[in-house]
Amino acid sequence: MSLEANKALVRRFYQEIDAGNVDAMDDLVAEDYLDHSPPPFPGLATGREGLKQAFRMFWDATPGRHVIEDQLAEGDRVVTRLTAYGRHTGDLPGIPATGNELTMTGTAIHRIADGRIAEKWSDKDVLGFLQQLGVLPAVGGH
Repeated sequence: MSLEANKALVRRFYQEIDAGNVDAMDDLVAEDYLDHSPPPFPGLATGREGLKQAFRMFWDATPGRHVIEDQLAEGDRVVTRLTAYGRHTGDLPGIPATGNELTMTGTAIHRIADGRIAEKWSDKDVLGFLQQLGVLPAVGGH
């Protein structure tokens, strides 16, 4: 696939997440998908099935949208800097719904193989996310 096709695949991945279309993951993500930065919740499967479980968990608890701020591609990798927006309307494991508005920035690197997302590495503002959920206090009273 071309660099532009790889970038389009990752953009479609986020569009399908925002649309709540978990079934699209079968077309977009390799069965043996490897997430090097999985959600910190116990009991999720590995591979594409684990991604789908996390998708459902976050879609139900924090519906929202992703905005791609920047995207670069080289070789079989796509780097995406994005901002996620949502509202905590449902329970997450150990975190009851707060109704809080959420904003989280992150950078993800996806490796593409055979036209599907095969691996992901990401850095997200998990500290800010947990502060917005009220799990951790905001530093400096912000």
